[in-house]
Amino acid sequence: MPNFLSPSIAPIFLLIASNVFMTFAWYGHLKFPSAPLAKVVFISWGIALMEYWLAIPANRIGHTVYSTAELKTMQEVITLVVFSLFSVFYLKESFTWQHVAGFALIAGGATLIFKA
Repeated sequence: MPNFLSPSIAPIFLLIASNVFMTFAWYGHLKFPSAPLAKVVFISWGIALMEYWLAIPANRIGHTVYSTAELKTMQEVITLVVFSLFSVFYLKESFTWQHVAGFALIAGGATLIFKA
């Protein structure tokens, strides 16, 4: 059984959590188009602060076992997965085969980073 606090596993969970916060910070306000822009900027800023409290430790811990390119690649793939789920379940937007194909191409590119 893997140790979830190990430097190889913990960054993955921290990056997933940080991406949930960042996705809400960047896109959550779209459900409230009539909210004043200044208000949503400040609320998003507060949400993004939580993202930083998770992403920075994820990268610091992860850098003990992963290269920065691997960490960034991991973060981008996690972002696509979190964003896709957020888009479908929170914003109620459709997810088409073009999205799947485009994201698959990005994920395919990401595998090259880990094969380097």
